[in-house]
Amino acid sequence: MSSDTPSHLATNARLLREARGLTQQQVAEIAELPRPTWATLESGSANPTLGVLMKAAAALQVSIEELIGPPRTTGTVYRADSLRTRRRGTALVRSLVPETIPGLEIERIELPANGHMNGTPHTPGTREYLTCERGQVQLVAGGETYVLAPGDMLVFRGDQRHSYRNPRRERAIAVSVVAFAPRR
Repeated sequence: MSSDTPSHLATNARLLREARGLTQQQVAEIAELPRPTWATLESGSANPTLGVLMKAAAALQVSIEELIGPPRTTGTVYRADSLRTRRRGTALVRSLVPETIPGLEIERIELPANGHMNGTPHTPGTREYLTCERGQVQLVAGGETYVLAPGDMLVFRGDQRHSYRNPRRERAIAVSVVAFAPRR
């Protein structure tokens, strides 16, 4: 156990309790612990038993590791230039999540005036959800052409040849969510 563990426990117990809108008395009742025991956890002077830690973690709906580990920040800012971008055809494609999410890809597609991009067929069973945010986006998939205006969404099989086009003179922006089929 690290020398910082009591401090981490105190900070996490307080922050997690407050995030749930609970008083010390309320969370102690949920954990089936005396309120003074909970107050000691939040004071930084506690040396709780494993049983107390288990009850506290269960009451806060977190793992023991999260309860005693370094406190997490409530948010992390990722600047636009830190997110992965690439060019495909005339389009600029930017990832909308900073880390890999297994089975999911979320990207922003920016198509310049009269711009286009060929999609890559994904594994069989993959679904793509395309939402037009700005301008107009034409998607050709399976021999059919779909025209999307702002707010429109198209769900289609991502395992076929497909392409994106902006037929207008102003920039178009779309968001693509690809849900990959589970591997067998």
